[in-house]
Formats: sequence, structure tokens, C-alpha cells
Amino acid sequence: MTDAHDVPTARPTAEPSPPYRFERQPRPGLESKMSTPPRYLAPRYRGSGKLQDKVALITGGDSGIGRAVAVLYAREGADVAIVYLPEEQEDAEQTRAAVEEEGRQCLLIAGDLCDPEFCRYAVDSTVRSLGDLNILVSNAARLNSQNTLEDLNVEDFDLAFKTNVYAYFHLVLASLPHLKRGDAVIATASEEGLKGSDMMIDYAASKAAQIIFTKSIASHLAKRGIRANVVAPGPTWTVLNLAGQRFPDAYLEKNLASADPLGRAAQPEELAPTYVHLASEADSSYTIGETIAVTGGLTDSR
Repeated sequence: MTDAHDVPTARPTAEPSPPYRFERQPRPGLESKMSTPPRYLAPRYRGSGKLQDKVALITGGDSGIGRAVAVLYAREGADVAIVYLPEEQEDAEQTRAAVEEEGRQCLLIAGDLCDPEFCRYAVDSTVRSLGDLNILVSNAARLNSQNTLEDLNVEDFDLAFKTNVYAYFHLVLASLPHLKRGDAVIATASEEGLKGSDMMIDYAASKAAQIIFTKSIASHLAKRGIRANVVAPGPTWTVLNLAGQRFPDAYLEKNLASADPLGRAAQPEELAPTYVHLASEADSSYTIGETIAVTGGLTDSR
């Protein structure tokens, strides 16, 4: 197990601040190839057994926010299955090593969430290999950027919704036979889904759909004792923003590096505790159908 638990928790940590190196990669991108990798170990976070012996399935768990969530879930006592694209195997192996350092199991499941059969396979594999399923985190995302309205096309729009919305739908339905009272469903949306975006049109629309879908199913799941909620992160330092995007550097500098009052992007380790809160019945037993925005002070949700 790592020594991260023994680091004093009272002293603030200085997270990386601008200027950032906006090194572009082909889609889907690898966190392992970023010269300034995102921070995910959360050294100030001390586990307390909130998720002891639970089993979590996290899509997009190979890198970024999903990786940080996997590490903290393991620190809280959960075994974890992560879903990722085959091209992201290198990142997935690093996540597995980090989870195992916390003394828990990490199942790797490679495949394409745009395939409904694979969504069902991911759930079935998790239950078969880890013995249960208590927490579903639908976190994998397809992000497209558009400099003009003419850049928006049917193929990108379709893939955004298949990855961000339809996969979530299929995962929820596949998980229903396994989830029990006290279990949780969590979706990763975005502050763009709260306010819209002039350069991430299909992405923002799909994230808004995630939020409303969650609110719509929350009451149904609550009758079974299952909590469904959403985390809406603000600008976050992950490879998702740099892989296969048309963003000009000036746009990234303004909207990723210095858009919020803190004047920097979030690190995944700063978002992961919110996912622990929503997964833990001890912390969020009365939190249902909510969207928790973790935006570094961005309050514009028009």
C-alpha cells in the first residue's frame, strides 16, 4: 500500500497552474504521454472504509477523472472494474497498478461502449469476476470541438450521444438486476451541460441529456433504495481536452487554464472525493437526482 495515507492532511497542496503545455494527441489520447500528467493520487485523502468490500464499475477509468475515482474507491475499500478503449491499454495498466497499490483488485475491460452488447458484457464481467456490483460510474466521454457551426456534423453528433448518453442508458439497464438497496449510480456530466457551449455543441447537448436522464430515473431507482446522481466538473486537466480537438491554444488558455476564479484547471484528484461522497450511503443517503457542480467557482449556468 502506498504512503499517501500518511501525508498530513491539513496543509494545502499547490496544484499545477498556467501556463500549461497544450500538447496535442490523436484521439483517444494517452495520459501516459502527457509531459504534465494529471494528478490522481490525492495524497491528502485518507480512506475510512466508506466503501469497504463494495464493487465499482467505472467507465473511462483508465485515465483522468475515472482513474482518480478508481484510486479513491480502492482507498475506501472497494474493488474496481474499469472500462476503456483497447488503444488505452497502457493507461489502464497504470490505473490497475495504482488500485492494487491500495490493496484492492482492479479488473480491466477493454471495448467500445457504443456497442450495447459490450455494455452488457462489461456489467456481466464485473459481477462474474469481482462477485458483485454496487456502484456504477458512467464516466467515459466523447468530446468534439467546433470552431464554427458548419464544423458540426452528423457523425460526430451521433458518436457523442452514443458514447455519452446511450452507453449510460445501456449500462444502467444492464446493472439493474445486480444493484441493491444502498447502491449508487453516478454520471459524469459537465458544466457545459448546465450552460451550453459555443465550441462543444454536441458534447454540451449530450451532457445536458445525461443530467435530465439521471433526474428522470432517480425516482424509479430510489424506490429500490438505489441513489442516482450526477457530478458536473468544470475545466479539468485531462487528455480528453487535447486529443483530436480543434481548440485553438488561445481558447484552451482562456477556458481550460484560467476560466474560473482559481485561475487554473482542476486536477482529477480534486474531483474524485465528490464521487466517494455520492457512492457512500453513509454520506449521501438522502441525495437523489442531484447534480453536484465542481467548477472552481464558475457560477454561470445560464
